[in-house]
Amino acid sequence: MNRYPLWKYLVIVVALIISAIYTLPNFYGETPAVQVSSSRQSIPVDSAVMGRVEDALKSQNISPDGVFLDANSLKVRFKDTDTQLKARDAIQHALGDNYIIALNLLPASPSWLTALHANPMFLGLDLRGGVHFLLEVDMQAATDKAMERYAGDLRRELKNKQVRYGNIKRNGNTLEVQLRDEDTLKSAQDVAYRMLPSLAVRTDDAANKLLLTLKPEEITKIQNDAVKQNITTLHNRVNELGTTEPIIQQAGPNRIVVQLPGIQDTARAKDIIGRTATLEVHMVEDDQGKVAEALAGNVPAGYELLDEATSRGQSKILLKSDVELTGDNINDAQPSFDQFGAPAVSINLDSTGAAIFRQLTAENVGKRMAMVLVEKGRKEVVTAPVIRTEIGGGRVEISGSMNSAEANDTALLLRAGSLAAPMNIIEERTIGPSLGKENIEKGFHATLWGFAAIAAFMVLYYGLFGVFSALSLAINVFLLIALLSMLQATLTLPGIAAIALALGMAIDANVLINERIREELRNGMPPHSAIHSGYDHAWHTILDSNVTTLIAGLALMIFGSGPVRGFAIVHCLGIMTSMFSAVLVSRGLVHLWYGRRRKLTSLAIGQVWKPENKG
Repeated sequence: MNRYPLWKYLVIVVALIISAIYTLPNFYGETPAVQVSSSRQSIPVDSAVMGRVEDALKSQNISPDGVFLDANSLKVRFKDTDTQLKARDAIQHALGDNYIIALNLLPASPSWLTALHANPMFLGLDLRGGVHFLLEVDMQAATDKAMERYAGDLRRELKNKQVRYGNIKRNGNTLEVQLRDEDTLKSAQDVAYRMLPSLAVRTDDAANKLLLTLKPEEITKIQNDAVKQNITTLHNRVNELGTTEPIIQQAGPNRIVVQLPGIQDTARAKDIIGRTATLEVHMVEDDQGKVAEALAGNVPAGYELLDEATSRGQSKILLKSDVELTGDNINDAQPSFDQFGAPAVSINLDSTGAAIFRQLTAENVGKRMAMVLVEKGRKEVVTAPVIRTEIGGGRVEISGSMNSAEANDTALLLRAGSLAAPMNIIEERTIGPSLGKENIEKGFHATLWGFAAIAAFMVLYYGLFGVFSALSLAINVFLLIALLSMLQATLTLPGIAAIALALGMAIDANVLINERIREELRNGMPPHSAIHSGYDHAWHTILDSNVTTLIAGLALMIFGSGPVRGFAIVHCLGIMTSMFSAVLVSRGLVHLWYGRRRKLTSLAIGQVWKPENKG
């Protein structure tokens, strides 16, 4: 008799129960939702905000499917995307700019499954999962930022070479340097030729001016580099969010597409991606006459009047427009605490930034220096301390009216890298199937009909053993979907192709087993012995073929990216589940049917062809 050990049946039953639990959430799908988060930690999202949201929806005759508070955000469910979009506009109008209103997709699974951490698998961008942002890069701002950097470099080099100059003024894409006489003009011209080869240098001898203009090819290069740097920075910021398989790519000369599959907290993603925090260092103007003039509404040329957050509230501070140092020189930024225990951000500068900062502090002892955070085109002075002594080593600390959460966010943005130019979110939506619902349905139907065709062939060709093979094949798909859900892997259209391939590979193992059993029967072996020998001998061939295929799949997963990597993940998981189902599950079914029969004379395994004896 063929008795299967009880512990193997228990393994199969436990695997099926766990698979059922983790597969079930995929049948509930997802529902459109709007997520409300605070743009500042000091503004809470609480029951009062929930009431305002409910009133706003009621006034527009919009009925939500559910409103609930979740951690630091409010989530509102809706029955369809059209209602979701209308609700987003109504909530944004009611709450104003102090709150981040973002589109989201929430699992529709019941609470008991959620409590077991049973969530649906992430669907890729081509299977209606994630959010889509279209960002537009401000090309003029990229050029302006480059010109400010050139002006700062030229200013420092003229000081180092002891070339006296009046001022450096920017007029569009031209820098105008006022010199004292012909000799200093010649010296400044030599410095400019050596330092700034990307600028066209000419002189106005009559006015003793040096004119430096951006070349057309340099403008194109600056703008192209700005898009590339912003893409790199966005990658860094998205990685900080822990998003899997993001798509960040250029779309046209000045636009960037950001697609985040399966992201849950879209409000935070929108906040981090949409923010353009960069750091600038300016010197504070201490001339009280100019300060009074600026406060009266007449800001002198070459100065900026900004807001400064102090313990007494907001106040105005007059800064020189010249940017002494930017976030481009930041190597690292981490949240910390200052000497008074208040939240702060510790910044490490690169060698160039450290040298500039040391020189700046050495030349301005006793004066105030302002740390300016530039975000969404708005400048705010975070702190403006008095320089007590020269500061070397490249380590800087900024603190001010920020709490721990704001210090963390600021450090994240500075650490991820500064943007070469500001960006605006000009489009935001949840991702629908990029290939269309018709193509998605065709993918599922192809897999379904492929399974049906394989099952029909196996039943017709192998009889009852074909039924066992078809059942184990169905369990293989069941296990694969459960694994994808448990690992929270992202399923894409190439992943569906990998599932179809896994079906073919799994049934191949059953074909090997069935043919081996047939061979043993042809050789005159008793049915029970043929089953035992067939599975044991076929196992080595199945193992060898699957291991070699798994190696190829692992190579694709390690070195591939995007759709290729998504295919490889499903492919590798499919190999492991097929080995479990084709060998362990199918053998369990066979032993369950035949194992207790003491006298077994034949097997329902189709026609067993025996060689003819010719004598």
